[in-house]
Amino acid sequence: MKTIKQLQKEIHENAVNHGWWDEEREFGTLIALCHSELSEALEESRNGHELNETYMGENGKLEGVPSELADVVIRIMDMCERYKIDLQEIIERKHEFNKSRPYKHGGKKF
Repeated sequence: MKTIKQLQKEIHENAVNHGWWDEEREFGTLIALCHSELSEALEESRNGHELNETYMGENGKLEGVPSELADVVIRIMDMCERYKIDLQEIIERKHEFNKSRPYKHGGKKF
């Protein structure tokens, strides 16, 4: 199995090879693209698809909540590699920190 670090590198190389980094894009634009993928996941759910359902669209493209969530992760990995962020390391560090936090920390209400 590939590490997050390896996958991040491959994803960015694929984006570069497909022209997505021919011109520099603003960080805010990249964040907005992540938002749009999350919105597409929400729309799949609103359209009545099961949360774990993946299906083929008309053009042979993978569709469904899992596919849209994968697109979010792919965009994040691409950005991290471009900006030299070691996503695997920071996930591991953040996870360790989160394990030390109190139950339902922050007191936020939904």
